[in-house]
Amino acid sequence: MLARLFKPLSPATPAIKLMNVFYEEEGTFKVGVILADNITSLQVEAPHGKRSKIKGASVLLKFDVPPQSEFMRIAQKTADELDLSFLWECCVTDAEFASDTLATDYFGHSPNPVEAAAVLIRLHAAPMYFYKKGRGRYKAAPPEALKSALASQDKKRLQAEQQSQYVSLLTTLTLPDEFRPQLAELLYQPDKSSTEWKALDAACAVMKLSALKLLEKCGAIPSSHEYHFNRFLLEYFPGGMGFDTLNISNDLITPSDLPVANVAAFSIDDASTTEIDDAFSVTPLPFGSIRIGIHIAAPALGIGSGSPLNEVVAKRLSTVYMPGDKITMLPEPVIHHYTLCEDRLCPVLSMYLEVADDFTITTTHSCIEQVRIAANLRHDTLEQHFNEHTLAGNAIDHPFGQELRALWGFACRMESLRGKSNDSNNDKIDYSFNVKDDHVMITERRRGSPIDKLVAELMILVNTEWGKQLADGGVAGIYRNQSGGKVRMSTSPSPHQGLGVAQYAWTSSPLRRYIDLINQRQLIALLRREEPPYTREGDELLIVIRDFEAVYEAYGDFQRSMERYWCLRWLLQESINRIGAQVLKENLVRLDRLPLVMRVPSLPDMPPETHVELEISQIDLLELTCDARFVRKMDT
Repeated sequence: MLARLFKPLSPATPAIKLMNVFYEEEGTFKVGVILADNITSLQVEAPHGKRSKIKGASVLLKFDVPPQSEFMRIAQKTADELDLSFLWECCVTDAEFASDTLATDYFGHSPNPVEAAAVLIRLHAAPMYFYKKGRGRYKAAPPEALKSALASQDKKRLQAEQQSQYVSLLTTLTLPDEFRPQLAELLYQPDKSSTEWKALDAACAVMKLSALKLLEKCGAIPSSHEYHFNRFLLEYFPGGMGFDTLNISNDLITPSDLPVANVAAFSIDDASTTEIDDAFSVTPLPFGSIRIGIHIAAPALGIGSGSPLNEVVAKRLSTVYMPGDKITMLPEPVIHHYTLCEDRLCPVLSMYLEVADDFTITTTHSCIEQVRIAANLRHDTLEQHFNEHTLAGNAIDHPFGQELRALWGFACRMESLRGKSNDSNNDKIDYSFNVKDDHVMITERRRGSPIDKLVAELMILVNTEWGKQLADGGVAGIYRNQSGGKVRMSTSPSPHQGLGVAQYAWTSSPLRRYIDLINQRQLIALLRREEPPYTREGDELLIVIRDFEAVYEAYGDFQRSMERYWCLRWLLQESINRIGAQVLKENLVRLDRLPLVMRVPSLPDMPPETHVELEISQIDLLELTCDARFVRKMDT
């Protein structure tokens, strides 16, 4: 190689010594043969033959022996033998020092190139002991700083050893005891700098599993239901579901001067409903007309906008529903105080409608009062008496049969006035989940049943009318508007095209939705001719709208995910491996008897509403997935 650079020497010519260089480049020590020295820069050739240009300022040593090929090996070996603690003790002062000065003191003589390089290598590799201050210059770390750095290094060593032990256990599907107190964090909000997470991540790479699946195989997730439920709680109820620290006595006030209505009201709800917000009454009037009363529970009479309970409710914003369970917006004692429970007087906000014999509304009147609730009717027992067949036969065998027939006729009239008599949504199927002792029953109910229509039309009417009263009275409120198929909440009344009404303000569920509670406060102020708690100029209502929309969507997503969970549980429970389904579009189908929609990659191209048979397998209750394979097209 060198023959290309130098002319051959005659036997009489003395040998030329090749000069080597020891230099620093990008924090790394290197050696090379000097090919050209231009003072400020050098051309060098590395032991492996690569040529490069280096700055003269990077050069630390020049030497001729030993050969460059052996220099780094010998220097590194010598550096490894140096006593690092002794080196540090030799120069514990506030002054900087040159590495060659330290090398002279250490070896007791002027160091040769190997010794000088060895000291440099040792100093460079010990940043905790020595701070670099320039080319070949260092400063000893202060004693306290060194002590702290060594303790940190020892801690990292112990953590690395602990991490290795964790990985060994996890890869044998054994959960380390130290993981148990941190399972919620590891499952939902992992600290990726923690030793536990690093071990879990490393074990996942070895096992080729996700963290969720590896923890499941280690027995860390005994209940798939609790896994989903706790994940939701951690995000939206980090302080727990209870109201233990609240003093709610001041929120349970019913004004003593409220008049008592001379009506017998009844509610209509699902069997599991405890937050009974609404009830109805029907009073005959002369000449065939009737007075219909819509009575809404009035928690706003007691729960003030500045109360401690309101602060909590303003964060919850709604009751959370899920199959077999719920998280109420209000504490149970508050619900019990204001719910429209049968056989007692209840404070309400009432709307009375005088209705002619053709079900035309002639007058409307709203008031704050007390109403005696005569009965809480439940869907499961009422439906056998009040349905399409009993209505067609003109024979509703029920204590409230006359009232129900009158309300039914009125509801049909209201639906017609909204232009929704032929609404296709009335033919859709709703599903009810009944979960008891981890056994789930899923039943179907047609959405447009007489019970549903009666309640829905009266609620639409009261929300529409009270929304109008707020707007006409110049009192701020929160409205649900819809245009172009998009629903949005606003403080300005606008049409709700889907419902076919001029304005729509949620007011009928103040025990379950914070928006309704706010609008009820505004209505009470309007009826009492008082200053309302919220104004159009303030930003309180806009903040509520922002927070409510985000939370309400999240609650809805959680409810749908838990419904999906229980649908998959039902398939396992009933040992279903074949099931019918209806094509929605492309490869998207809805299973029969279940509100479960999934994609079937193997589904041939078929038009919507085609009925098919699927094979179900590999149900995963953590990922909420299952495999569905097309079997055949079914005859209809």
